[in-house]
Amino acid sequence: MLTVYAYQNCSTCRNALKWLASRGIAHEVKPIREQPPSAGELARVLDAVGGDVRRLFNTSGKDYRELKLGEKLKGMSTADALKLLRGNGNLVKRPFVVTATGGLVGFDAEAWAKVLDR
Repeated sequence: MLTVYAYQNCSTCRNALKWLASRGIAHEVKPIREQPPSAGELARVLDAVGGDVRRLFNTSGKDYRELKLGEKLKGMSTADALKLLRGNGNLVKRPFVVTATGGLVGFDAEAWAKVLDR
C-alpha cells in the first residue's frame, strides 16, 4: 500500500488523493506537517528522484524562504538536508508518496500514472 503524506489545505494534495481514489489505488494518508516522513522514507524517495535532494523540498514554502535554504542547500550535506526535512514537515514537497520500491514528490498525473497504473 502507498503512504501519501499530504496537507489537508493543499489543493494539489486534494487533487492527488482524488486521482488515487478514481483509480481505486489503496493508500494511507498521513499529515505531513504533524508527521513528516521518516529518515528511511526520505532516503527511499531521494533515490527515486535520482539523488537530487532539492527535489524533496517545498521550495515555494514560507519556511524554506525564511530559512534561506535556496542559498544554504547547495553547501549542505545530504544527511543534514534529510535531517532538516525529517524535523519540519512544512519543508517537504507535497504530496510526498512512498511506494514499496521508491516514491513520488509533487503531483503530476502523467508521472504518477507511469509509476502507479499497473
